[in-house]
Amino acid sequence: MQHLLYDIVHVTEYDYQRAVSVSHHLLRLEPRRTPRQLCLNHEFRIFPEPSVVTSHGDYFGNRAHFIAVEHPHSSLSITSKARVAVSPAFLPDTSETPAWETVRSQCRVDRTWGALEANEYTHPSPLVHTSPEFADYALESFTRSRPIFEALSDLMARLQSDFRFDPTATTVSTPLADFHKNRRGVCQDFAHFFIACLRSIGLPARYVSGYLETDPPPGLSKLRGVDASHAWVSLFCPGIGWIDADPTNNCYASLRHISIGWGRDYGDISPVRGVLIGGTQQILRVSVDVSALSPEASADISLVTQVLAASEAGNNEPSAGGSNTPAPRNS
Repeated sequence: MQHLLYDIVHVTEYDYQRAVSVSHHLLRLEPRRTPRQLCLNHEFRIFPEPSVVTSHGDYFGNRAHFIAVEHPHSSLSITSKARVAVSPAFLPDTSETPAWETVRSQCRVDRTWGALEANEYTHPSPLVHTSPEFADYALESFTRSRPIFEALSDLMARLQSDFRFDPTATTVSTPLADFHKNRRGVCQDFAHFFIACLRSIGLPARYVSGYLETDPPPGLSKLRGVDASHAWVSLFCPGIGWIDADPTNNCYASLRHISIGWGRDYGDISPVRGVLIGGTQQILRVSVDVSALSPEASADISLVTQVLAASEAGNNEPSAGGSNTPAPRNS
């Protein structure tokens, strides 16, 4: 089975108008292990050097790092570097997937661990509410007894047709209803709306944060820093597991999709968030580089193949008085 290795460099920089005396930040930038993905190594380079650095697994199983800079500083630079191996995602045949109503019913009565965990993602969350209006939009695709994979593909195609990608149309705090009304936004908005549609008809869906490798225009070399953090959606189907769908690009997760982690919505898995004392206004800059390596470029490829193959043989879940710092959004 084909695998790809990626080197990822994610740089987040804050410049403060006035010196900050104390800043505390929570970072979710370390790619998590999944059945189709293995993080071979990860490191942070932070300037100024933090006084405190700790890490822990959060409620959703993502790796979170807490840093505290407790001396005056006028800027903060956080560089996250990772090498990640990715294998192709499993996609079921449409004919092999059950009717979507069957999936909804199974998730309500199934008492296996996977279904119980998935049930948590059927409820509204702080940034994703459910509504009859969202249900009506979803039901145009999720018609009676339609196979869930077929319905999911149709819903993605309709979003691609009905909505436009526009990085100037929304901010990190734009309400979901505004995106639905104006039909413009970025991947964070597409993912939140897609989740809202699925949850509004009783299906479990979670928000996935990660990266998407991009290609330069024909004839041009790839520029540094032009890749982006990305967001997509994962739908749970009993007997199959989680299916990753990218409504922004009307596709399913591929070798180009690299996961950092997941939660109920963006608020659970924002890459960087924090609080600080002082600083008043601030400027945020973010750059991302995702570089694919040939398998021969790494001596770890044999280990990668063994570990990912072992994961593929199992199920598709791993074991598991200041001002706010603006969080970089998924673009």
